[in-house]
Amino acid sequence: MTRENIKTPDGGTLELFSTGAELAAAGSGVVVVPASMVTAADYTRFAQKLSAALGRPVHTFNRRGRGSSSPQPEDYTLDVDIRDLDAVMKHTASTDVFGHSFGGAVALHAARTLPVERLAVYDPAVSVNHSVTADWIPEYERLTASGDDDRALAVLVRGLETGSALSRMPLSMLTLANKLTAGTPVGKQLRELMKTGVREIKAIIAADMPAEPFLELPLETLIIVGEKSPAYFGVACAQIHDVLSGSSYTILPGMGHDGVNKAPDKLIAELSEFFAG
Repeated sequence: MTRENIKTPDGGTLELFSTGAELAAAGSGVVVVPASMVTAADYTRFAQKLSAALGRPVHTFNRRGRGSSSPQPEDYTLDVDIRDLDAVMKHTASTDVFGHSFGGAVALHAARTLPVERLAVYDPAVSVNHSVTADWIPEYERLTASGDDDRALAVLVRGLETGSALSRMPLSMLTLANKLTAGTPVGKQLRELMKTGVREIKAIIAADMPAEPFLELPLETLIIVGEKSPAYFGVACAQIHDVLSGSSYTILPGMGHDGVNKAPDKLIAELSEFFAG
């Protein structure tokens, strides 16, 4: 795996990791757009397995606010991530894109205008006809303003519903768990990305639209939802699939929202077959 910092047209920096860079001669790579509350490092295993299966490079990058990438601007909107994806695609000469969760929302919106040939998404956190709501945000912001980050993080985790068993814990127990894990690598990462993640949720809601504009997506679009993932992912995906006649829709058995990071063989096989064209 290689690492480099690339510049964006607005003067920003993106930290880019390329797995299988030596395979560039075999064809265009696949750009992975990560979720919220994670970094590019959380996709290392996935990138390694997908690159090996495809025999092509897989490029993962730290979106703004992570690693050595630039911080999010104060006037952040989804357009920032769309322009950054464009910069990564151009730098790597890649036309295939895979997005996970928030990264899936970025990819779906971006592929309406960027030169994406094949698009695959897993549990995209895209809001279609108000499928994504976040009535927990005011409470989260009240808690962070008062300095109660442990309880604020608990509100965030429960609101997103993506933490499987954690999301179902009583708020008091989840708050205690956050206190106990504050010094662990996972606990530190969650705290570092709290404000970034909530800003991204707000951007998703602000970009809500009906399903029809997604007719501009590539004909070759693969939508995957984890069988055990929160229901709201499937609500939006079903609406997009209904209007995009050429898309494929798959439910991955036994997998939840973290299915990408676990990189099960059945997911890798599904994606490698799709991206092989």
